Amino acid sequence: MVSKSARAALALVVLGVLVLASACGGSGQKLYLYNWTYYIPDDVIEDFERSHGVDVIVDSYSSNEEMYNKLVAGGSGYDIVVPSGDYVSIMIAEGLLKELDLSRVPNLANVDPSAIARIGFDPDNRYSVPFMMGAAGVSVNSSKAEGYAHSWSIFGDERLRGRMTMLDDMREVLGAALKFLGYSVNDVDPAHLEQARQVVESWKPNLVKFDAEAFAKSFASGEFWVVQGYAENVFLEYDEERRGEIDFFFPQEGMPMYLDSFCILSGAQNVDTAYQFIDYMLSPEIAARVSDYLMLPSPNVPARELMTVTPNYSFDDLAAGEFKEDLGLEGLKLYNKVWRQIRVGN
Repeated sequence: MVSKSARAALALVVLGVLVLASACGGSGQKLYLYNWTYYIPDDVIEDFERSHGVDVIVDSYSSNEEMYNKLVAGGSGYDIVVPSGDYVSIMIAEGLLKELDLSRVPNLANVDPSAIARIGFDPDNRYSVPFMMGAAGVSVNSSKAEGYAHSWSIFGDERLRGRMTMLDDMREVLGAALKFLGYSVNDVDPAHLEQARQVVESWKPNLVKFDAEAFAKSFASGEFWVVQGYAENVFLEYDEERRGEIDFFFPQEGMPMYLDSFCILSGAQNVDTAYQFIDYMLSPEIAARVSDYLMLPSPNVPARELMTVTPNYSFDDLAAGEFKEDLGLEGLKLYNKVWRQIRVGN
């Protein structure tokens, strides 16, 4: 039989464990976030965990296609996902997203109205809350390459053969080729897409591979000299003293743009916590920390005054960009067919 003193001591131990667990965020609440690689700094996630007593479990993806294919193949259990606009449309149509109660996201008021006005994929933000806006461009190691134009034509430069990669992303690569030809990134004309396919096929012998995952690391190591990709990925791989080597540009012909948004999945189990997280991410202080980390301009107006890092480009630099929109079912089938021909030759 356990003595009263022993029972009292045991009770104190149990109480201490419970208090410690509570202080460490061990309330049992969880949030499952499926997000782009590199997109939110760890300390921002950790601060949310501490302030809300929540464990955030993060999985990452490197393209919209990867994210979408995992979800439709049965990858369940996530609460929040961060798709680009064209995939927001697709996911709305397929019933994958929960309609939002925007009264629970008061910090949405911080997002620049001019950014919201450009949204065609979810005009009233019924299913999505804008997070970051930007575009993939081209990074060149200026210590290795010279005499090139700020154009998509760089991928046709045979002098750089074996030192270049493009994204393993159908919309980004075909969008680049379509812009190079003077067409819209959302063009679904079969003749124009055939021309775009031929352009990419002419670039392909100069490319090492299509890569959406490790291009930034390989660029920073000196393996690749020219990569299509996101500035934030590339600059994060460089020590500050070496960043002068990077010539990042948006090609003069224009480029596909993205607006990535927070969405709650229709099967989310932690909806209340999801709303808390989204509103937290749109608070000025947190939005400024994210933009400083990514070195990107912020669509969050009050956050701009709090930023301490100069972005790698401004919203004015995106003037020649064009948002990727939903292609429709037949358009998507056509793009998939063209991309498959490029990637595997049939």
